[in-house]
Amino acid sequence: MGRHEWHTGARRWRLTALLGVSAAVVALVVTLLGTLPGDGASTAGTSPDGDKVHGTPVIPPGQPRPDVGWGFTHTQFSADEGAAAAVGRVGGRLERSGLPQNQHIMGWGADNPEPLKGRYDFAALDRRVDFVRASGGTPVITLCCAPDWMKGGEAGAGDTDWSQDALETAPRPEHYADFAALAATVAKRYPDVRHFIVWNEFKGFWNDAEQRWDHEGYTELYNLVHKALKDVDEDIMVGGPYLVMDSVDPRRTEIASTTLQGPWGALDQRVLDAFTYWNEHKAGADFVVVDGSSYTKDDELLPDEFAATEKFTAVGQWVRRQTGGELPLWWAEYYVEPADGNDDRHGWSEPHRRAVQAAAMIAMVGGGASSGFYWNPQEETGPDCPGCLWSPTGTEDGGAALPMYDLVARFDAEFPPGTDYEGVAAPAGVRVLATARTLLVVNTRDRAVRAEVDGKRLELRPYEVKWLER
Repeated sequence: MGRHEWHTGARRWRLTALLGVSAAVVALVVTLLGTLPGDGASTAGTSPDGDKVHGTPVIPPGQPRPDVGWGFTHTQFSADEGAAAAVGRVGGRLERSGLPQNQHIMGWGADNPEPLKGRYDFAALDRRVDFVRASGGTPVITLCCAPDWMKGGEAGAGDTDWSQDALETAPRPEHYADFAALAATVAKRYPDVRHFIVWNEFKGFWNDAEQRWDHEGYTELYNLVHKALKDVDEDIMVGGPYLVMDSVDPRRTEIASTTLQGPWGALDQRVLDAFTYWNEHKAGADFVVVDGSSYTKDDELLPDEFAATEKFTAVGQWVRRQTGGELPLWWAEYYVEPADGNDDRHGWSEPHRRAVQAAAMIAMVGGGASSGFYWNPQEETGPDCPGCLWSPTGTEDGGAALPMYDLVARFDAEFPPGTDYEGVAAPAGVRVLATARTLLVVNTRDRAVRAEVDGKRLELRPYEVKWLER
């Protein structure tokens, strides 16, 4: 479908796709060694006991909340592997902060969970869940992506195509029930996971004939998964639709919304139509999930990188209106810095990046969000890791906290779900978020400024993010 449909998702698969080349070679060798003529595919490394409880669940007391706060998503490389000292450094820091942590069931560090129908391989996912448990985080699982046999591959082959196109393919309708069964298996295996997001960015749900999202197909899958999870435990929290809230130049009148637009651009009307359909036909939801970038699909920051973050407020307010304000709003991902031609984000200084991210989080709160997950762009090796939460854990001196970690952890600690916010005036060029006890101040200028905020005279460095007690 090309860049048009997978503008945000495509760049995230780069590392997975590279890893998939070697994974495919290993899988081929295993298949050749483990399969004799006339036999089925090898079952080495798989088990029929996928729903057997893994490890020692850490089930929190009481009813789970439908919102979890501000955390991050594990990607291809994370702190569950690496040098012992570096892994321990990250784990100890996370244990002190208790950040919520999101992990997908396939891709982004997890292997194919059901390479053969009824045969499971949860080793990689087990390791990630163990890390979340040990580091004291609230676990969240995103139910994406689907094993190959659910997408048209042979049911007995056991193969996994790790290419981007294959991974971004949805299950076929005749396998929606199989995917729902897999979701239930995951829920039984990890009973301490109380929050599940259904699928990721409508991957594979595009109607080529009508050039719009296949919201009917996604909603059918969502409803089957919702029922399967609630059948496991009625208290499990389920949310969707995890749509990318793409924006375009308002002059693209063929797809631009006329009702949801601003200086930052206009929402793609096809996205709004898909959300509306899901919202009207969903079997139920405990929270609503979206993602998106402040920039347009053409990588334009309108009118600039800070003003563009106002899109998060506008989208959040629209979503809350559609759901009657009854469902907590989560941002599963949020982006403020366009990637370059090599899919890297190295153009901004760390203070610049941190300031725009802080402004975006303030804007999300302004739109009614109470939970958000920072997509941690972790590298396998260091020392440079722009935008990462910690330095790569491949060496003993790795795992050091980076500026984005401090922002996310402090934001989660100061502004948890249920926070009462207070209005505080700020001069032009300064963003503010306040409670009765805390003030977050962001200088959006590339120069030092003097400003009076909340009766305090402040001297702010270029792009400074400052926390104050009231």
